[in-house]
Amino acid sequence: MATQLLQFNDKGIYCSAGDFYIDPWKPVEYAVITHAHSDHARWGSKFYLAHRLARGVLKYRLGEIQLETAEYDQPIFRNGVKISFHPAGHIIGSAQVRVEYKGEVWVVSGDYKTEDDGISTPFEPVRCHTFISECTFGMPVYKWPAQQQVHDDINQWWRRNAEDGKITFITGYSLGKAQRILQQLDQSIGRVFLHGVIANTNRALESDGVNLPAAAWLSPDVSIADARGGIIICPPSAIGTPWMRKFHPYSFGYCSGWMALRGAKRRMAADRGFVLSDHADWQGLISAIDATQCECVCLTHGYTASFARYLRERGYNAHEAHTYYGAEEETAELADNAAPAGPQSMPGEKGGML
Repeated sequence: MATQLLQFNDKGIYCSAGDFYIDPWKPVEYAVITHAHSDHARWGSKFYLAHRLARGVLKYRLGEIQLETAEYDQPIFRNGVKISFHPAGHIIGSAQVRVEYKGEVWVVSGDYKTEDDGISTPFEPVRCHTFISECTFGMPVYKWPAQQQVHDDINQWWRRNAEDGKITFITGYSLGKAQRILQQLDQSIGRVFLHGVIANTNRALESDGVNLPAAAWLSPDVSIADARGGIIICPPSAIGTPWMRKFHPYSFGYCSGWMALRGAKRRMAADRGFVLSDHADWQGLISAIDATQCECVCLTHGYTASFARYLRERGYNAHEAHTYYGAEEETAELADNAAPAGPQSMPGEKGGML
């Protein structure tokens, strides 16, 4: 390429012309954020720019940061560099970042998925010269089943558990997967309860006008009898804890793209594994990259080496980059207290769970 509009350094993805970083992993002066997951949105930068629907969760997770927000396709200019957000379809408020300067266009995907989950703004490909992409599930073995079938399977499993007098636990990351699970539950089956960290996250999203189905915080006052026949949405940090075990008898299900691998359910000690991911599968990655009509592809995290080789065989100038992305949300949440401290604070106030 004629220019290197974006470069990788020890702090993140840097645009020297505009003097800003995208998803930096160290504190910087000005950070443009693709979404609020902990490996992409870190504390310590002076100024932040993100999509409007990420405002509440960013302040909930990072505190009272100096944050500017924008809508999709709304141009923001820094030193003549045009920045805009475009739907990534990953979670609520997620965005690809388009950067344009002197006719050169680069796009940073952040994390994304190409199927419409009905709750996140659907992914839209953006034409560019260089596409900086994730490839978390960049292997042919990863092919997602139809979403409706997964949703039906979850509800049928819950219904059987309720008929057997069991409590159902279903696990998903507190930001993204949990809201997606909640949206598709058939609440005629029984009551829906939320672990405290998920209840707090939902409040943060709702503060930005996101409409989510009603569900009850699983407070310490909720007895086993109250919860019997119901379903509890909890983060991975709750798995195997004394808090979870006190709700015996229960059945435990895990939602993840990793459930596509044989043996993954057994390793998680889950009764059921559901293949449900907030990332693009193999074909989704290929279709997204092809739709950009880019010349160069830079892969940030996932199966970067093998996927880069595949793309080069297809004629792309593809290479890997070393980043600090890809630490799954469960890694961050395992450090949290698994007990469901309730929705005690609004976004930006101290005392939140994350």
